[in-house]
Amino acid sequence: MQNAYVIGLGQSGISAARLLKREGWHVTISDRNLAEALAKTQQQLEAESIAVKLGHTFEPDPVLMQRVVVSPGVRWDLPALVKARELGIETMGEVELAWRSLQSYPWVGITGTNGKTTTTALIAAIFQAAGLNAPACGNIGYAVCEVALTVPSGQSSDPNAKPLDWVIAELSSYQIEASIHVAPQIGVWTTFTPDHLNRHYTLENYFNIKAQLLNQSQYRVLNGDDPYLRETLHHTEGDRWESTYWTSVTGRANLPGKTHQGAYIEDGLAWFQDEPIVPVSALRMVGVHNHQNLLMAVATARLAGIPKEAIAQAVHDFPGVSHRLELIRTRNGIQFINDSKATNYDAAQVGLSAVERPVILIAGGEAKAGDDAAWLNTIQEKVTTVLLIGSAAPAFAQRLKEATTCPFEIVETMDRAVVRGAELAPQTQAKVVLLSPACASFDQYQNFEQRGDHFRQLCLAL
Repeated sequence: MQNAYVIGLGQSGISAARLLKREGWHVTISDRNLAEALAKTQQQLEAESIAVKLGHTFEPDPVLMQRVVVSPGVRWDLPALVKARELGIETMGEVELAWRSLQSYPWVGITGTNGKTTTTALIAAIFQAAGLNAPACGNIGYAVCEVALTVPSGQSSDPNAKPLDWVIAELSSYQIEASIHVAPQIGVWTTFTPDHLNRHYTLENYFNIKAQLLNQSQYRVLNGDDPYLRETLHHTEGDRWESTYWTSVTGRANLPGKTHQGAYIEDGLAWFQDEPIVPVSALRMVGVHNHQNLLMAVATARLAGIPKEAIAQAVHDFPGVSHRLELIRTRNGIQFINDSKATNYDAAQVGLSAVERPVILIAGGEAKAGDDAAWLNTIQEKVTTVLLIGSAAPAFAQRLKEATTCPFEIVETMDRAVVRGAELAPQTQAKVVLLSPACASFDQYQNFEQRGDHFRQLCLAL
């Protein structure tokens, strides 16, 4: 029996370990963390004959391990992983492992700096409305290896299980980087702006990682309103034009290419090619950026052969995505909106642009590199007060002083921010208290979901 080693005891790592075990590997999974919360998981996995090492730092050993699988949070350029590859140990990401089990099924692979979660969720909703078993997975919170585990292996089969039709996978740059063979039927690229440069170092490297997914896709859906994608990919299509479809909220004439091929908005309708599909007003999510997400989902669905009636029904019923411009409550005429998923300047600027002015903005957390100019300009236009939390608060305060005249307060914690926001909103005639941090969450929370959940709890408790 061959030995496999999984790094990271999160959802992706656990699913990968179970899939490897099912495939006949002797599996060890490790995590540097020693938290008590992992003890129960350790017991469960060891009961399944999967060895667990807590507080352990990975070191490659070609005698003891023939395969290494990494969770998305583990750097692909980690020296120990580089050494493992140099030693000839088969090394891959969790998505690559799942691909090997699921490559006989058609995939939609969605990537992009912003917008990919909403687009992924809407695509999955449309496919499911058409009666297809098409789970959303990957970076959206449901590991791709979990989907692989639902597919019968060998003679084992659940007679009640519905056959898998499509895999709808949101894929981050971290996941693509470690999954070089993933080749979707349809690849979708939502937006591209600088992000994750602390991990990928250069914009070119970050771009090339995402481009890898699209280059390996049979059909491609690209955001024609994204300046970087339009400029960079418009001149490099070559003979790929026939399989590339663009989107634009400003009409068919503005789609790149001689044939103006793709999805677009005209006369209040979302069209694909010459066919009207659904009124834009059917989508209950605010913001022009969500009209763009709608177009990418419509194009993907029509390329997959989904009837337009199913598309229209799914769009009408779609509730939106947690932590992305999620209305938590309306209190005394003031909306409390959770946009915790806005973990960079561009996403936060889009979120702030989408809500009604004037706004009390809660921002801060663990700062990322990036261009904050557009975000600061939108703050100047729409915000009455910025409430700053987390480790980025002092630096954000300095930037607000330098680039705006907007008042701000350093409140440090979410608890204080929500209470203070509720106090200030009626005093400043603000219509919205918006959590849109423009930061990662790791200084105070495990992830952006935990941050958004805390905001929700505090708002509902007011």
